[in-house]
Amino acid sequence: MRTLFKSVALAAVLLPPLAQANPAQFSQSRVLTAASDYQILSPRQRVAVVNRLTEHRLAKLLPQLMAESGIDMWLVINREYAEDPVYFTLVPQPSFAARRTTMLLFNRLADGRVEKLSVNRYPLGAPYESAWAGGNLTEQWQALAAEIIKRQPQKIAINTSEHWPVADGLTAGLHQQVLKVLPAEYQHRLVSAEQLVVRWLEQRTEEELEIYPQVVSLARAVIAEAFSNKVITPGVTTTDDVAWYLRERFAKLELPVWFMPYVNLQRQGLACADDNPFCGSSGVIQRGDVLHTDVGICYLTLCTDTQEMAYVLHNHETEAPAGLQAALATGNRWQDILTAEFKAGRSGNAVLANTIKAAKRAGITSSTYTHALGFVGHAPGPTIGMWDNQGPTAVQGDWPLYANTAYAIEGNIKQRVPEWDQTVQIKLEQSAYFDGQQVIYLAGRQTQWHLIR
Repeated sequence: MRTLFKSVALAAVLLPPLAQANPAQFSQSRVLTAASDYQILSPRQRVAVVNRLTEHRLAKLLPQLMAESGIDMWLVINREYAEDPVYFTLVPQPSFAARRTTMLLFNRLADGRVEKLSVNRYPLGAPYESAWAGGNLTEQWQALAAEIIKRQPQKIAINTSEHWPVADGLTAGLHQQVLKVLPAEYQHRLVSAEQLVVRWLEQRTEEELEIYPQVVSLARAVIAEAFSNKVITPGVTTTDDVAWYLRERFAKLELPVWFMPYVNLQRQGLACADDNPFCGSSGVIQRGDVLHTDVGICYLTLCTDTQEMAYVLHNHETEAPAGLQAALATGNRWQDILTAEFKAGRSGNAVLANTIKAAKRAGITSSTYTHALGFVGHAPGPTIGMWDNQGPTAVQGDWPLYANTAYAIEGNIKQRVPEWDQTVQIKLEQSAYFDGQQVIYLAGRQTQWHLIR
């Protein structure tokens, strides 16, 4: 991919030399560089990068998606402390709120370009042209109506949706105000922006895909750090200690987490029932334990979701028991079965059904609950199973796969481990993207156990 940021040597700023290499080098967890070696952009430095990504999306992606959705005009209207979920993906940073009432108007022109207008008490600045500023709230609403009527759009999209929370950001009060200020003939032109909003949030640009591997590498590196003797002393350290290490380590790196990291253990003699959806408990970590963590961070607007496994060696061991190694390999096989079912235009429900059939033919006991990634961790896009529903999911599961969208390849397998004489659950999750032809792990995947000595 080409380099977008001429003024910022992005790779050098973000990553040490090893991590600039091909993502395939990250397939073995042991080669990940410690997160302390990363040179992460400061919050101030991040603004320029994020704004360039946003400007590129607005200039290149939004016209394409508005045409795809058949939308002439898109209104995003919100108030301070009740921001539309899509709002912060559209405005320049640093931005912490929709000041008073903030109105964005996107108008598709005959030549395919999109006008980007703000009707706000406080102008947003580039890339928005201020159509109105100052005055009172009544004048602001009148100005919005005048701008709409002047352009005579046939389909005016507003953020209302029954099924997608991210596309339902227009509050009831603001919706009523839109109806109040528009002439009757324009009220009938209002349509849901659902299709446009979901596509806007799920679609990744070439420039974002240049950065995404580096974001995922940060998450994987900190996991490797946590699953080491730097953090874990068998017989002393608890699973909560490791979870809080992850939380505090990301905080020191100024990388926000979008959920509290968690760590659990499986142990020989602590059997997991076959009908238990998740195996694992908390407590003091002992030698011979299997550990699991789930971590999600966001950086430069892109979020990750990662689950990996570790084994605490007995004093006489130099590697995980063969049964555990075989179980991890089965987990990788399940991943391959799932990702082979990704086809452009295929629904999430169809991917799930095909995966379940193929896994059963392979003799794998698995559960699949894969979801889209992007500006948020649980992003809009096709739902491919849920941990509590291995059948079709209405609406979200019917959504088709599009090229250049990102996913958390998430699920688990259960397999009997001879050395333990019991079942062990391998819970895996790795960030990846679908280029329309194949699924590519953004920073590799775990194929070897993290080992704690």
